[in-house]
Amino acid sequence: MKAAVIGRGFGSYAMKPAFEARGWEVELVPSRDAEAVEAACAGSFDLIAVHSPPFQHREHVLAAIAAGKDVLCDKPFGKDASEARAMRDAAKAAGVLHFVNFEFRQGAARRRIKDLIAGGEIGTLQHVAFQSHSNFMRKRGYGWLSDASLGGGWLGAMGSHIIDAIQWIASSEVTDCGGISRVEIPEREDENGGLVVCTAEDAFAIWLALADGTSATLDVASTGAVALSQRMVLVGSEGTIELVDENALTLRKPRTEPVTIDCTEQAVNGAWPALYSWIGAIEHSLASRTQISPSFDDGAATAEVLDRLKAAMIRL
Repeated sequence: MKAAVIGRGFGSYAMKPAFEARGWEVELVPSRDAEAVEAACAGSFDLIAVHSPPFQHREHVLAAIAAGKDVLCDKPFGKDASEARAMRDAAKAAGVLHFVNFEFRQGAARRRIKDLIAGGEIGTLQHVAFQSHSNFMRKRGYGWLSDASLGGGWLGAMGSHIIDAIQWIASSEVTDCGGISRVEIPEREDENGGLVVCTAEDAFAIWLALADGTSATLDVASTGAVALSQRMVLVGSEGTIELVDENALTLRKPRTEPVTIDCTEQAVNGAWPALYSWIGAIEHSLASRTQISPSFDDGAATAEVLDRLKAAMIRL
């Protein structure tokens, strides 16, 4: 199979190896070259994979759809919910298959959590607490990720993944939300060595309320002096599940010894395991012409939550 991967950042270092690990032919397309994008959409590709920055998603996704191509788009899904809805509606009207890169759903730990909760292992899910303090953005130069007008910000980059995960795990939708956002590094150096004011958050602490009564809190930062272990705790009426760094999953229930499940996955031919599995799922979808999730519906649902949060959050 053949994929045109638009975007030479994440598309180059993550998506291209993942497609190639599964035997795909891949052409990398520079996201700022409109003629190259147009040629790719008109070419003989089985899938257009859009991994350009979010401010270019709408343009590139609609170009792929107009050419009748099935399309995968990265997250955050467009700059805002309006763009997300436009892409979703266009894909459905054209009858093309559509996918959003919430690839962590395919990780062994996330799938196990979903199964444990669906199987009633911790009773009724009541609360999800997620904590991530990384140093990913600490020394990063100025770019779209620091510009709110271009769809930047750690809320979209990291928060969109976790919001999708919580809605998917709980099989419910966010109905209310709020919190705070922070810009811990107020200025960053651009490619010319000048300092530019950052308008997009690099840290946030938010709360979510879901339709089924589940609550969630996310405490996330990207500029730490050191990176700490990422932790997700899922509290149920009959027990808890704790996931550390997407690898070590521990199930705790009353009057029983904790059960630790090693969910460590090894890279497959240089590809991230979750991406390798996700592309495999897309392959089956393309072969059977059956729509699967996460789709543009899921991307739009998360974009709606992000818009509500941006309107409600207090900026520190």
